[in-house]
Amino acid sequence: MSATDVDAYLSEVDEPKRSTLESLRRTILEIVPDAEQVISYRIPAFRVNGKIVGGFAAFANHLSYFPFSGSVLRQLGDELEGFSMTKSSLHFPIDEPLPRSIVQKLLDVRRAEISNGK
Repeated sequence: MSATDVDAYLSEVDEPKRSTLESLRRTILEIVPDAEQVISYRIPAFRVNGKIVGGFAAFANHLSYFPFSGSVLRQLGDELEGFSMTKSSLHFPIDEPLPRSIVQKLLDVRRAEISNGK
C-alpha cells in the first residue's frame, strides 16, 4: 500500500469531495511529513513508525476524519464544537476542509497517545 493506493481511492471520489479530501491530505502531510500513506480498513490513512495517526473517507453526505483512537475526539471536546461526530469519527462538510488548527490538534493528541503506548 502506498500513496498510489490513496491516489486510486481519491480518483473514485466525486467533486467537491475529492478536492476537499486532497486538501486534508496535503495538510496532514505538511504537519507530519514523515507519514507513510496507506490504505487501512479500506480508507486512506497515515502511518508513522508503524502506527496509524489519522485517516479520512468520503460518504454520501459528509466526509469523515478518523483519528484511529476512540479517545482523541473526546479529549478535544469543546474545540470540536459545531462538528458532528461519533466516538471514532469527526464529520465535516463535503466542500469545506477541516481547519489546519483542528487537524494539527487531532494529530498531536493521537501522536501523544502513541508515545504513551496507547
